[in-house]
Amino acid sequence: MSGRWKLHRLALILALALGCAAIASPRQAGKSPILILISFDGWRWDYIDRLPVPNLKALASRGVRAAKLIPSFPVLTFPNHYTIVTGLYPEHHGVVANNIRDASMPERFTQSSETAKDARWWGGEPIWVTAIHHGQRAGTMFWPGTEVAIRGVRPTYWMTFDKRFGTRERVAQALTWLALPEAERPSFVSLYFDEVDTAGHDFGPASPELAAAASHLDEALGQLTDGVRRLGLDDRTSIITISDHGMTPTSYDRVIYLDAMLDINTIEILEYGSTLMINPRDGNVDAVYRRLKGRHPKLSIYRREDIPARLHFRDNARIPAIVGIPDDGWSVTTGQRLLTEELHVGGHGYEPTTPNMGALFVAAGPPLRNGLVVAPFENIHVYDLLCRILQFAPEKNDGDASVTRGFLR
Repeated sequence: MSGRWKLHRLALILALALGCAAIASPRQAGKSPILILISFDGWRWDYIDRLPVPNLKALASRGVRAAKLIPSFPVLTFPNHYTIVTGLYPEHHGVVANNIRDASMPERFTQSSETAKDARWWGGEPIWVTAIHHGQRAGTMFWPGTEVAIRGVRPTYWMTFDKRFGTRERVAQALTWLALPEAERPSFVSLYFDEVDTAGHDFGPASPELAAAASHLDEALGQLTDGVRRLGLDDRTSIITISDHGMTPTSYDRVIYLDAMLDINTIEILEYGSTLMINPRDGNVDAVYRRLKGRHPKLSIYRREDIPARLHFRDNARIPAIVGIPDDGWSVTTGQRLLTEELHVGGHGYEPTTPNMGALFVAAGPPLRNGLVVAPFENIHVYDLLCRILQFAPEKNDGDASVTRGFLR
């Protein structure tokens, strides 16, 4: 089936669903709240001001916007997406990187591997599981972790990640779920979009390609809000648009060569680029630490037990023995890798409080205040807000409910 025909087919299904819903489900007082959580992966905090994104700006004007959202360390996609929906730092939920080694697991975790679907990797309780435990339904589009039966529970509606499934198709699918009869409709819906992150990596955060990707996602947000209104659900629906991290420009002029400092055959590299995570193959952590510590002025090296407390990244055996954090805009790699892989011109993974790592947070809906701009806050506090909007008690987490209490009317 061609992409064009698939889109037309989805549009037809959605049009029929919208029409039926308008007849069968008029607005009624007392209906339960609906929450749509949207991830614009890699959307830096300042894109909303410097790019033409009228739908996102309109959402912010009628809701709550953070000056920036502070990601958790490591500032990578999977750890932060899972922190947002559990309220736990990566050291506590266990998804400590995009690539993870656990001595008790036969294969390592990667973003695209089948082993990542093993529930033992995923600690804590994500919001969709919490919702289902409270008798609600959840529909999820590609959010990390939603393909896994966490605590034995999968989302009510979910799809296996497929990058070829387009932005408009993802929105159409979410609206199709929302058009279901009341007894089947999810109260929690999540959407994940990767366009801006991909453009940021490939072309840089100041590129016209990134601006085009942001405009495309803004159009999708407009498609979603229009669809919610046509379904007659806007008086009970809150929309939170969020990102996992920002993006900073990188360059071949700012490269740290790991193989110039030690024999890379003696280590397993789990993460490289804007975050370095390695384990010595022979278990001699101190020997590798001594080879790397202080060798490059733009690279800070830590043993796991010495990682600064502010990063909340010590208390998990999955955290590699040695972690390196380059200065903003610098990349750790090897000469061999650069022979086969091009260096990204945009990166993330640095210290969470680095200005370019700041992420997006915009929330609007019936329970939320209008036109409020709040100070930067950590993404561990988002989960409590999600639960409060959906009107159930959160599971134990690292957040502080008082941080977001003032966002509500």
